[in-house]
Amino acid sequence: MVGAGGIGGYFGGRLAAAGHDVRFVARGRHLEALRRDGLTVDGPAGPGGDAPGGFSVPASALRATDDPAAIGPVDFVLLGVKTWQLPAALPLLKPLVEDGTGVLTTQNGVEAPAEVAEAVGRDAVLPGSAKIITYLSGPGRIHHVGGLGSLTFGEWDDRPSARVEALRGALDEAGVTAVVPKDIWAELWSKFVFVAAAGGLGAVTDAPFGAVRSRPGTRRLLADAMTEIQRVARAAGTVLPDDIVTTTLDFVDRQPAEGTTSLQRDLAAGLPSELEAWTGAVVRLGGSHGVPTPVNGFLYQVLGLREARAAEQRAAEQRAAERRTEGNAA
Repeated sequence: MVGAGGIGGYFGGRLAAAGHDVRFVARGRHLEALRRDGLTVDGPAGPGGDAPGGFSVPASALRATDDPAAIGPVDFVLLGVKTWQLPAALPLLKPLVEDGTGVLTTQNGVEAPAEVAEAVGRDAVLPGSAKIITYLSGPGRIHHVGGLGSLTFGEWDDRPSARVEALRGALDEAGVTAVVPKDIWAELWSKFVFVAAAGGLGAVTDAPFGAVRSRPGTRRLLADAMTEIQRVARAAGTVLPDDIVTTTLDFVDRQPAEGTTSLQRDLAAGLPSELEAWTGAVVRLGGSHGVPTPVNGFLYQVLGLREARAAEQRAAEQRAAERRTEGNAA
C-alpha cells in the first residue's frame, strides 16, 4: 500500500485483517502509530443504524515502513495517493515492481494510469477506481464515512488475466467488493463525468449538491459540463452510454443535499487540490482532441486563480515559519 491514508489504509487494512501479507508505505506520526498501535478503521453505522461499523488490525499483524526498498518486489501495489501527490510517490514504486507485478491506480480522473505507466511500464498498470468515502482522521486511524467500499479494476486492454483474478479473489476473501468490468476505461470516464463536473461547479458556486441540483440554471450548467466530458471521452476513444448525463444527474440527485466533493473542500480550505486532474484534464484533453469545453474552461480559469492565490499564501506562511525558526535558533 503506497499511501496508507484513507484509500490505502482502508483496503490494506481489510486485506491484512483477512490474513493476507500486506506492507504499508507510510511516514511520520502515521507510520509510528501503525508500528506501535496498529490500524483502526472507524466505520459508518450498521444496516440498522444502531451500531457503528469498523475494524482494527493489531500492530503485530502490520508491516509498515517508509522505505520501499526494505520491502522489495511484491505481487500487487495499491497506489492510494491523490493525483497531485503522484510525482512524489512514483519513485517509490521502482523497488516494488518486477515482471508480473500489478500496480492498481485508484486516483480520480483519467490521466493517472498513463502517468504511472511512464514510471513502471504500461504492462504493470491495472487502471482502477475506488468507490468509498474515507479519510485519515489521525495517526493510525481511518474514518470510513460511507460508500460501498469497492474496487473496480482491470488490465489496460481489458483482457482476462490470472493476476486480475488473483486480486479479485484476495479482495473477495477480505470482504471487499471487487469489480472487473468489460471496459475499464468506460468505468473511469463514467466516474469522471460526475467528479469533474460536480467538483468544478460546486467549487465555483461554493454550494453543496442540493443547492446546485435544485436551481434550474446551475442544474443546466452541470448537465452542460457533463456533456462536454462525454464528448471529450468519445474523441479520446471511449464511448460512454448515450444516457450517461441523465444517469449521472440521477446519481447527483441521490446524494445527500449537504454533500460536496473533495475538490470543493480542498479549495475552500486553501489546500492543494486535484483541480488539474479533474477540470484541468477536461480542458487539456478537449483541446488536444479539438472538442470545445467552454463550461469546464470557465470553471478551470476561475478555480485556477483561486488555487494559485492559495498556493502563494501557503508559500508565504512557510517562509514566515522558516524565518521564525531561524530567529529562534539565533
